[in-house]
Amino acid sequence: MSQPASAMQVGLSSMQRCTSQYKQELLGVKPQARALTAEQQRIQVLEAENRQLKRDNDLLKKASAFFAIEMQANNKSSRSN
Repeated sequence: MSQPASAMQVGLSSMQRCTSQYKQELLGVKPQARALTAEQQRIQVLEAENRQLKRDNDLLKKASAFFAIEMQANNKSSRSN
């Protein structure tokens, strides 16, 4: 592995780490860092989108509850008049 590493002008440990990560990803192990395989990269993108959608959904639920309370308060005050 030292010949390919020197040919690519990268350190041996970097080459070994990348090779190990790539093999793990091929086995379906979720990478800790940025994914190397296209499949794992796509999974990371989808997971990020999923987290964002959950945050957006949570915000919409809170806004919905807030406006429901505001509408109830406005309805009560308009009935009093």
